[in-house]
Formats: sequence, structure tokens, C-alpha cells
Amino acid sequence: MSPTHEVTNQVPPLVGHDPIAGDVALAEACVRHADRATLDSLAELGRLAGSEQAQEWGRLANENPPRLRTHDRYGNRVDEVEFHPAWHELMRTAFAHGLAGAPWASPDPHAHVRRAVGYLGWTQVEMGHGCPVTMTYSVVPALRAAPELAARYGPGLTGTGYAFGLTDPAAKPGLVAGMGMTEKQGGSDVRSNTTRAVPQADGSYLLTGHKWFTSAPMSDLFLVLAQLDEGLTCFLVPRVLPDGGRNVFRLQRLKDKLGDRSNASSEVEFDGTVGWRVGEPGRGVPTIIEMVAMTRLDCVLGSAATVRAALTQAIHHARHRRAFGALLVDQPLMQNVLADLAVESEAATALAIRLAAAVDAGEGAFLRLAGAAAKFWVCKRTPTAVAEALEVLGGNGYVEESGMPRLYRQAPLNSIWEGSGNVLALDVLRAMERSSESLAAVMAEIEPALGADPRLDAAVKRLQAELGNRDQLPLRARRIAGLLALCLQGALLSRHADSSVAGAFCSTRLEGDWSPVLGTLPPGSAVSALVERASIALDG
Repeated sequence: MSPTHEVTNQVPPLVGHDPIAGDVALAEACVRHADRATLDSLAELGRLAGSEQAQEWGRLANENPPRLRTHDRYGNRVDEVEFHPAWHELMRTAFAHGLAGAPWASPDPHAHVRRAVGYLGWTQVEMGHGCPVTMTYSVVPALRAAPELAARYGPGLTGTGYAFGLTDPAAKPGLVAGMGMTEKQGGSDVRSNTTRAVPQADGSYLLTGHKWFTSAPMSDLFLVLAQLDEGLTCFLVPRVLPDGGRNVFRLQRLKDKLGDRSNASSEVEFDGTVGWRVGEPGRGVPTIIEMVAMTRLDCVLGSAATVRAALTQAIHHARHRRAFGALLVDQPLMQNVLADLAVESEAATALAIRLAAAVDAGEGAFLRLAGAAAKFWVCKRTPTAVAEALEVLGGNGYVEESGMPRLYRQAPLNSIWEGSGNVLALDVLRAMERSSESLAAVMAEIEPALGADPRLDAAVKRLQAELGNRDQLPLRARRIAGLLALCLQGALLSRHADSSVAGAFCSTRLEGDWSPVLGTLPPGSAVSALVERASIALDG
């Protein structure tokens, strides 16, 4: 072989690490909000997540996206979607390890923290299948507004089995759930929906209309919104009816998306589609908001996972790639970039697991406001962080084989899902206006950290000044939502994280010296310690 083809100075494959127990920030958050036994219970999942096999599943699921089959060979409508076998392996693993609806039926007082830690670690393998996993998790509390339906479908939704295919839900070891909220004329403005529901003598309803974004259309059942005379109402729509027949669920097309390509997102036509009411007539939004609150949690978890996956790739590359006579990881400016990324990742992780702990503790008031602010901020920061991590790999990061382009395409998704940044920022204002308990709960989380760092104290004062100024609140909604999330992150890190992390966070995110460009930590920052803390995940 010609010496020009000798491979040198290339980075070895990133395999054999544990993105759960090997991530110091994630492991510490798990023990802090649960216990060591909870972390240990995720050992098998962590090892699998760092394996070559799981990474291959992720690659194959994205390189072989789902295919729509509207009709069979005889011309009969079947409305089915075919997935690559790797997709099913990803789904089977997630369900088996309790990342879907299982926590709602678990007696474990830390069930939701355990699930969140596992979700954050496992979805670093592949993000697309996290969508139906999230929706299955999220539908359970919303379905409680219809006790009969909860009794019928609840055991399947909280099961740990996964069985693909449109068959009788009662015969399945586990069910997958989806949601159909948005329509082409309104998007996030769901009150403008035109899908109609007509009551039937047997207590069911017939729905007619068009849903613009229905993800994972091969799920077993969906929560959808439709209009009654009383107003927008929530309904449960199964793909297979109790008598074994298929419901009318006409798949018009699959969306050709920027990212999330392993997951099918579709347009669906309802034409006399059978559904059952969930909650009171005209109260569709308050009913489905129970589901939305949980999807917000997973948007934060998924974004934190995306940032962590990108950071892991960047550090791995820097520890093996030499340039200008030294390893990249030993060069001061690269250390600054990696350290800044590590701070971003740990802040996102700390806030995400704190939200999951609020589910375990029943802290609804805290979750209502903190969840909206976290979803706005963490999801908004993710594309910036992933782009910087990709740049660490240079041209190698721009090549599909590196996996970084997939992370980059995925990065904006959670900011869009369920409501864009503007919708979430305005919802932060709405949460504070409608319930003084929510703001009080968030401030109670921040207050124990006051006095630990003057920069945090000053940021909290700025937040209070912003909230006290009632002038043009909608115009300032993003400013308020972002500052609220930053104060929460700063408080959590000041109370619980290593001093190098908390110090770097407060000196940048909470003080005036912060640049929108990552890698600008000020002199005196413990960059080597920060990189090493984030590198432990690669030592497994």
C-alpha cells in the first residue's frame, strides 16, 4: 500500500464508555435527588448506551428512515409505516428499561428521577425514537381525566414490553401513545383547530378533520384535540377499536424533516374516526396540558442529552487528535472551549434532573413555571453548543460518519416541539400571572443559594427588577424567561456542583463578561479541572 494512504493522527472509535454512571454531573444529580441504588439500577442501560451495537442501531435507524404504505397490493387502505429493525431495537430497549410509561405505575419514590437519568443517558445513542417514548410517558397523567379509559389502557401504557403492529391493545405487553394537536391553519394556536367531533349514542364521538403534525403514527393510541359546541375538547383515538377493527386514520404523507429522521411524523385525515372524550367538554387545553407538562420535561432532558453527546464527542476528539505539536486537549484555547461546553452541559443536566425530582415530589407549582423556563432556555442553547462541539472536530465533524451532523440537525427540534421559543416565553409570564404559588416555589428553590456567590445574588436582583416592571411584559418575555432559567441553574450549581463549575457559570452566564461565543471563560477559570470532570465518561 502506498504510504500516502497510511492512517495517522485519526481518532479511535468512541465505544465502551458509560454515558450514565460515567457522567459525573448526571451521576451526582441522580444520587442527590434519589440514591446510589437508583444509579446502580441503570448500569446495564449505561453500558449498552456506550456500546458499538447501540451506536450501530442509531446509525441504521437514521440512514433507513420510515416508509409510508397507504395501500396494500390489492388497493385496500392500510395506512401503515415500516421501520428498520434497528428502530425496533431502540424502542424495545427504552421500554424494557422503564423509560416510557412505567414510572406512573412504580412504587419507587424515585421512579421519575430514575427514568429521567436513564432517558438522558440512553437518548444520546439516538434521539428520534425518544419522541414516541416521551409521548407514551406523557399521556398517562392526562388520561386520568377519563377513569374508564385509564383503566382500559393504563396497564398497557405503563408496561415495559414493546410490540410493534396494529393489533388488539389488550393483547399487547405495552402500548405506545402519540398526540395530535396542531393543524395547518393554526400550529401552536390550537384554539383555531377546525377538526369537529360529533357525539354518538354509545358515548363515543366521530371526528372529522386534518392534523398537520402527528408523530409516530404507528402508535396504538393518540390524544387529539377537536371542537365540540362547548369548545375545544380532548379525545382519545385508538388505531385499533375494541372490536378489533381498524379506526379511520388516513396517513396523507410523512414529513421530510431537517432532523429526527428515524421517527415518522405524518399528516393524518380523520373521516368519521372514532374517539372517546377525555375531560370535560370545552376543556381540551387544560386537559392535554397535563401531557404537555411532561413533554416539556423530556424536551429539556433530550436537549441536555444532545449537548452532552456533542460534548463527549468533542472531548474524545481533542484527547486523541494532535495539532501544532500537542494534543488538542492540552492547548489552552481548546481547553477554554471544552470547559465552556462542559459548564453548559452540566447546567442543563442539573436543571433537567431537578425537574424530574419535582415530578416525584408532586411539586406541581414549581414544575409549571420552572418547566416552561427550562424548556425555553435549555432547548434554545442547544444548537449553539452543538455547533461549537462540531467545530472542535473541524472538517471531520462535518462528515456524516462522525455522527455530529445528526446531532446538529436534531439540536433545534425541542425548541419547536409543542411551542416555539416565543410561545414558551409568553407561557412563563402566564404561569406567573395565574399562580403566585409557581413563582414562590421557584424563588424558594433559588433562595438557599443566595450569599454563596455575589454574581448570583446580583442576577436574582435583576430578575426581581424585571418582574417588578410591568411595562411591556410581552416584549420582554424572552429576557425574563432566560434570566429565570439562568438563576435557577446558577442556584443549583452553587448549592450542589463542584466549585469550578459554579464559579465558571456565575462568572459568565450571570455577569456582564459573558460572550455569546463559547470558549470565552475569563482568566483564572479552572479550565483543566472542568475538562477533566467532563472527561470521566470516556474512561470506562
